[in-house]
Amino acid sequence: MGFGSYDESEQQDQNVDTDESEGVNIHENDHEGEITFETEASTDDLVDRLEDIKDSSNEA
Repeated sequence: MGFGSYDESEQQDQNVDTDESEGVNIHENDHEGEITFETEASTDDLVDRLEDIKDSSNEA
């Protein structure tokens, strides 16, 4: 059997017993709240810094 080949008999009738209690709980770490941060930089300073970053990445 070459790369990418498969045995069709392996692809048929794949019944898998599952236990839903062992599944992944995607809401296990949910939280409600807000995130805040404080900075000494003004919006203009941050925008200028972003433009500098963009310019330096375009030069590379």
